[in-house]
Parts: sequence; C-alpha cells; structure tokens
Amino acid sequence: MGQVAQIGVRYYRLSEAVAPFFTALYFFTVSHTDGDPVEDYLLPEWAAMRFTAAGEPPHAAVVPDPIRERWPFVCSGPTSRAIRFQLKDTRTWGLGMRPVGWARFLDAQASDVNDEIVNGNVHDAFAFFRPLLRIARNHPDDPDEGAAAIDRFLVDNLPEPNPAEDQIEACIAALSDPEVADVTMLCERVGVSRRTVERLCSRYFGYSPKLLLRRQRFLRSVGRFTFELSSNWSKAIDPQYCDQAHFVRDFRKFMDMSPSEYVEMDHPILARIIAQRLADQGAVPEPGGVPVIPAPGPADTGWTPMDRGARAAGAIKGVGQRRSRR
Repeated sequence: MGQVAQIGVRYYRLSEAVAPFFTALYFFTVSHTDGDPVEDYLLPEWAAMRFTAAGEPPHAAVVPDPIRERWPFVCSGPTSRAIRFQLKDTRTWGLGMRPVGWARFLDAQASDVNDEIVNGNVHDAFAFFRPLLRIARNHPDDPDEGAAAIDRFLVDNLPEPNPAEDQIEACIAALSDPEVADVTMLCERVGVSRRTVERLCSRYFGYSPKLLLRRQRFLRSVGRFTFELSSNWSKAIDPQYCDQAHFVRDFRKFMDMSPSEYVEMDHPILARIIAQRLADQGAVPEPGGVPVIPAPGPADTGWTPMDRGARAAGAIKGVGQRRSRR
C-alpha cells in the first residue's frame, strides 16, 4: 500500500506596497514518496505563477486537455476553465496576479494567454518574474525567509503606475458586486463606454465583460455552497441564475464536470486553499489569519491557518458523503 501524502500549506500577505497587485502568496509542501500523486482541480481564476523550490514540478492541464508534466517556473493566464493538476514530492510557491497587477508588471495582452499554461522561463510575458525561481530555490526549507525574499524582490522592482489602474480597480469592484447583473450595469459602475470596458477586460482581465460576469456568479455560487454548508446546490446558486439547470450548464462549462461529480471527489489541495482563492476572485469576503510579510508564519499544521479553509474541507467532501447515503 502506498504512503498517505503529507500536505502542508502556508499563506503570506505581501507587504503594503505590492499587496494590491497580487493574491496571497502560498507555499505548498507535498511529501509522497510512494504511490499515486495527489490530484485536484483549481477553480477558474486570475493569472498565476508557480515556482518549484525543490522536488518535482507539477503536472497540469486546463480541462479537458490531457494532463502532462510542466516546468519549474510554470505560469497560467487567466482561466475560464478548471486546471486539473497533480503534485508529488514537491515544495512549490504560488502567486496569483490580479488584473491591476497584470497592468503594472506585464506588457502583454491577457487574452493572448487565457486558458493556457506556459513555461515562464520561455514566454516573454512573464520574463519580469524569472528571478523568483532562483529566489524560491534559495529557501526550500525556510518558507518565512523565502516569502520575505520574494516580497523584497517585488517591492525593490516595482514598476511605475499604469494609467489604466483606476479603471481596472473600478471594474474589479463592479464584478465583485452581486448586484451588477449585466454589461450595461458594469459600464455604468466603471464610468466609461462599453467599447472601453471591452478593451480593458480583454487586455488586463483576459476575457469579455460578459464572460467575466458569468464566471463571477459561478464562483459566488461555489462559495455559498462551500461556506454556508448547504445540503444541495439549489440553495446555493446565485440569484442571477434563471434556474438550477442554468447553473449546471455553467458548472459543466467551467469545470468540465457536473456539480455532483465535483462534490463526490476528494479535494486534498482545494479544501485547504478555497477560502483564500475565492476571496482573491472577489467571490467571498477576505478571510483573516494570514500573516503579513515579513512577520513569521504560523506553525505548519498541514492545513491553511484560516478557519474557513478547514470548514471548506468538510463542506466539499462532507456534502458528497451525505448524498451518497441517500
């Protein structure tokens, strides 16, 4: 019989100068020297970068593409479909990039890499962040030092502001508001024309405004189901859905599976990170308990230091178990 994987996750909030541009910084450890790799799915999200400090790089694919081995510095553009991934014996840093971070740090069109996984050491769009792989490898056994070093690099090399940042922030706020139901309302909140919003979203968000609103209501539904411990999806779906069938169609589009299939499977990684990941997308309120760099991180218990992350583990798997007994 194979060994049971030992999984640890630590979170860090970047310092004030760079925190608005990125999601929480996280550090994964997976010890799994025997048996099958740990497998899970990531929900649709903003662009993200992962740096393998030690061990094996991840295997991953945007569904429904076949999963395959990736690179020590692997990047994904904004996604509208789940990423299926596998981890085995690794120490890996992950850092997501908000749309305003894309505007500040990257001179590239986000829509050119949407739903793609690329080699950060080769793809020109992510060249700025290549030194972070070396920094990550310098601290494979000390995540507190590694987090501080990553933060210092970002602060010391912070580019000049992008003139579009205020519009991007207004667009993020509007997308996060469940009252914003269509593109017309989104444009009114941002205060610019529909054409300007379309160009803004394509360049910095990776998708059309319509798809971003669709993705947001889907993520809000997943968040409500997870954290309110609903016994069925019909009580959790966003009011913007016409009915449950409408939601199921969206779920299949974004995840390449049905809601019941998602609930029934194990989520050894997602259960530990879903609270912060959904907050990073503006789908649920920001959780507490994440240390701000350079403050030392909490002891690694194998779980995220956020209580809601622990509750998510029970919500994702527990509801599936309740259903299976009916």
